[in-house]
Amino acid sequence: MPEKVLFKSESDQSREAIASYLRKVADNLESGAAISLKAGSESVTLDPPAQPTFEVKAEREGPAGNMTELSVEFELEWDENDSGAGGESGQLQIE
Repeated sequence: MPEKVLFKSESDQSREAIASYLRKVADNLESGAAISLKAGSESVTLDPPAQPTFEVKAEREGPAGNMTELSVEFELEWDENDSGAGGESGQLQIE
């Protein structure tokens, strides 16, 4: 499926700064507020539905034989024209 990037920001941050960003997203989700992303002259505001699809992915990446980069990705996904009733693959636990 084709993709159009509406906003992208990538920079090294402290754990505390990252937690603060994630906390703000969590607070907005909990209160039903839109999520506004801004960096430099770029910005986008998104209004997730009550039940978006939540994807969590942990990966090991890199060239064959040297896969040394680890990542964890958190993604909210929804169809702009749908009510947001997503699929389910089991109960997620984050500890």
